[in-house]
Amino acid sequence: MKSTAACPLIVITGPTATGKTTLAARVAAKCGGEVISADSRQVYRGMDLGSGKDLSDFMIDEEMVPYHLIDIASPGEEYNVFAFQRDFLEAYRDIVSRKRQPVLCGGTGLYIEAAIRGYRLLKVPENKALRNELSGKSMEELTAMLRELKPLHNTTDTTDKDRLIRAIEIETYQLAHQDLVLDYPKLNPVIFAIWFDRKVLRQRITERLSRRLEQGMTDEVRGLLDQGLRPEQLMFYGLEYRYLTRYVTGEIGYEKMFNDLNTAIHQFAKRQMTWFRRMERSGHRIHWIDGDLPLSEKVCYVLDQTGKFR
Repeated sequence: MKSTAACPLIVITGPTATGKTTLAARVAAKCGGEVISADSRQVYRGMDLGSGKDLSDFMIDEEMVPYHLIDIASPGEEYNVFAFQRDFLEAYRDIVSRKRQPVLCGGTGLYIEAAIRGYRLLKVPENKALRNELSGKSMEELTAMLRELKPLHNTTDTTDKDRLIRAIEIETYQLAHQDLVLDYPKLNPVIFAIWFDRKVLRQRITERLSRRLEQGMTDEVRGLLDQGLRPEQLMFYGLEYRYLTRYVTGEIGYEKMFNDLNTAIHQFAKRQMTWFRRMERSGHRIHWIDGDLPLSEKVCYVLDQTGKFR
């Protein structure tokens, strides 16, 4: 089914602890919109404090701003970028079909790019027979085969034999499964990212971590383990769950847990900024918003830049 956006997709992103959800909910409330979460952990039910799931941010003037892709999977269930893109497209089409404004919000750069870059991702299985057939061919032969399957806009796939074979494998699979390659809607994304001075962001991260621990993040981890999740499963779900699981199981003490986790989140925020800068270099324009601005000014800026000012 082909779908064309009647309005731009508003994208609000940025490093952790910058207030993305608060801004996205306010923007959505002002322009008759609904928020689609782009967070790889907030999809899981019961993983609230550890994933930074701030559902209270969606309550504005005693009304709940509609949101999507939060609490849609059970802990322990596999959820990945392929599932996200599928669910994003379903939510997006539902929102625009009701003439509402979609607002994509989250800090998982991989999910943001999967949503906006405009082509359908397929989880392509390994084709051992094809790989065996291609392994004896030269780089030149493989490059020629790939060129017959798709236009080569860059040389990324043609500088390594394994990457060449994988690229041919993917294109061959997609040609054989055209029914799975959906027409991707024209999203017209307008991307905003909130930034703070590094020192300020570090302080916000530390204060947020302390607050979430006071709110019961440790008990949340204990509860998930009591539900039957194995420690190694829980540690898979990111920094907070990794370090808190080690603390709850007695591997490390509280002070070491806090200090190591705090440092790890700072490093994670730096990696997020690196991802966003790379997005810019690859051609995505990002409108950077000073985190110190009043919330009302941030909302007006987003609405103005997307033609939604009212």
